[in-house]
This record gives sequence, structure tokens and C-alpha cells, in this order.
Amino acid sequence: MGIPSEDVVLIQLPKDPSEPTVVTVNCPDKPGLGCDLCRTLLEFGLSITRADFSTDGRWCYIVFWLVPNVPNSCKIDWESLKNRLLSMCPSFLLPFVYFNYQQGGDGNGSSTHSSSVYLLKLCCLDRKGLLHDVTRILSDLEFSIQRVKVMTTPDGRVMDLFFITDGMELLHTQKRRDDTKEHLIAVLGSYCISFELQLAGPEYESLKALPSLPPAVEEELFTYELASKEASSKELKSDLMTLKKASVTVDNWLSPALTLLQIQCVDQKGLFYDILRTSKDFDFQIAHGRFSSSVKGYRNLDLFIREANGKKIVDPKHQNVLCSRLKEEMLHPFRVIIVNRGPDTELLVANPVESSGKGRPRVFYDVTLALKMLGAEIGRHSASDRQWEVYRFLLDDSHEFPLTSNGARNQLVDRVRRILMGW
Repeated sequence: MGIPSEDVVLIQLPKDPSEPTVVTVNCPDKPGLGCDLCRTLLEFGLSITRADFSTDGRWCYIVFWLVPNVPNSCKIDWESLKNRLLSMCPSFLLPFVYFNYQQGGDGNGSSTHSSSVYLLKLCCLDRKGLLHDVTRILSDLEFSIQRVKVMTTPDGRVMDLFFITDGMELLHTQKRRDDTKEHLIAVLGSYCISFELQLAGPEYESLKALPSLPPAVEEELFTYELASKEASSKELKSDLMTLKKASVTVDNWLSPALTLLQIQCVDQKGLFYDILRTSKDFDFQIAHGRFSSSVKGYRNLDLFIREANGKKIVDPKHQNVLCSRLKEEMLHPFRVIIVNRGPDTELLVANPVESSGKGRPRVFYDVTLALKMLGAEIGRHSASDRQWEVYRFLLDDSHEFPLTSNGARNQLVDRVRRILMGW
């Protein structure tokens, strides 16, 4: 039967706006729950300043201390966040599905809306920052962007095709569609020429695959040794020297039943999500954990973990693979490069996809914020036995960033990376 919803997710707003909001989750455990919760917090534009969690494999108790990634950027809809977190808790999976069915199911007792992909067509007059403004509105309205196709015309018009899913699962209702149109037109104003919103058809499947990347570009984008190439840039050298200090230590002596992972690395946006995503992909269980506050730009994490079979991680080979992956996620959660494609210049941004198939939230939002320019594609690419989400931006030459200059290219890559990492 579960427990009362008011006790599953508790949100305590601070009296002082400078203080963090405290969110407590108290529910039955399930594999990957911590990762799913952190992904949703990241999707809502929130940063975890501290976290404590504990589970016995059947029940979990998690406390998050949260602040907006960008202070005063937008108002957080805490009630909507609570409902999203509730939907992930095992005690509320069935009631949540039943609610969706009441809103309009397929007649077979299941919802048809949770995974529905919609096509948003926007035709607008071009202007600086247009793509980011549309992305910001969609993010504020809790839409996830699955695929984007942007086309410009010689007469100064832009056709944006956004393939989106609805975090609120209400886009099948006329009210939700009308609200979406109203919010977009309120920001775009007279620049908006036309607006269409409909269920995506077969064209979505045909657009999902990216054009193949040249082998040299694929190697540069996905090979872990990318760090040594980036270090050649003067603008990035100081940051990378700091990043190289990240460490992961394995201790099997402190606890008779659990392996202790001690992690120290530079603070960055989505750090806790990246670590829990790795734990989910490697299928190891976190029994206890503490994510400490940032001290001089560094984070310390203590994780007591065990394998899925309940045993400690004692195999040295398994330990080395796990530590290497964690370091990779701390050093390079994103890959950012600029390449030439014929006469065109492209910015490529890639991030790993979860084993469940979910991409990282708000990447497109952050990159468009950094660029404030137009021309983009998003798709999936498999490399090195992993699936990656790749964002391709066609760049225009400008006085600020002349693309023939290596210094300007490095500066542009640095700007994008800093926003993605929250620096």
C-alpha cells in the first residue's frame, strides 16, 4: 500500500533565500533510484550542495541540500518537482500510472503519454539568441529535447524542429498545448511567424541517427586521451591541471561487509549525478554515502558500496575498471571540440548516455547559452562500447570569434565547457 505521499518526499524551503532548500526522500529502494532522482534535480536546474543517503537494499533515506545552478535564473516549481520525484519512488509507481490512465489511456490499462514524442515546429524571424530563448522556455516548462533540427533561409527566417517529451505528461491535453504556445509567443513576440505542435510521425525515426563522423573526428571526440590534446591550449591549461588532481581510493579494511570509495575532485555541475550514473551503469549498490559541501572548489565523497550480489568489491581488475571510469566521468563528463566539415565549421559536444538510454539534461540549454548563435543537430552515436549523445552546431564566422584563428576556437571551446561544468 505504500506510505502517505506527504511523507515520501518532503521539501523544506529556506527562510533566507541565500540558504539551500532541503529535500528528503524516504521510500522503498530500487536499482538506480539515486541516479534517477539526481537526474531530475539537474533537469530542474538545481545543484546539490550536500547529500546524505542510506539504504539496506529494501528501504532508502536520502537528504539533498539544493540551490539553483544559476542564482535568480528562474523560479523553481517545487510542487511539480515533488510530483516528479514521487513518480520515481517505488511506493508511488502504481498510483502515478493510474492517474495518467484516468487522464486518457489507450484502453488497455496503460498510459500512452509517458514516452510520446511530439514535434514542435516554429517558424521565426532570425535574431541573436533566438535558439537559446526557445530552449530556455521549453526547459522552464519541463520539456525534454530529444532531437533538434534548425534551418535558416536567405531571407532571414528560421525553421526550428524540436522533438520533445513532456516531463508533466500532459501534452496530449489542449490546455498544456495552449500554455506552451502562450509562453513561447510571450517571449518571441512579433518574431514568431507560425507555431505547430503535434505527435511526431515516422520522420522522428529517420532523423534520430546522426550522419557518420569521420574516423579522425570520432577518435578525437571519444578517446580518453583527449585530455593531453586539450592541455596544449593556454586558456585551458590551468583548469586541466586542477582537474588532474581528482582521486579515487578503494578501502576494503574499514568495513567488514562494504567497500569504501573515497573520492576527491574539483566541484562541477552534475557531479553527483555523474557518479551515481556510473554506479547505475556498473550495477553496484551504494549502502551509505555522504556528499560533502565544496571546500575551496573541491568535493569529497565517501561511498560505502557492494556488488549486486551483496559482496565487497575485492577483484583488483574490477576495482581498476571502476576507478578509471569514475575518473573519466570527473575529468571529462563532456567532450567539446571544433572541426572543419568541408567549407563549414562545426562545434561538437558529446556526453555519455545512461545504460537506460536517457541522455543528460539541459546540455542543449547550456551550449546555446554559451553560443547565442544558430544552427544545430542532436543525435546518438555509439563508440568504444558506449552510447553517446552528440550535439552538432554549425558555426558562423564573426568579429568576436574568427573561426580561422586557433586562439578564437580555443576560447569558444573554453566558454562552452565552463558553462557546461558550472564554473
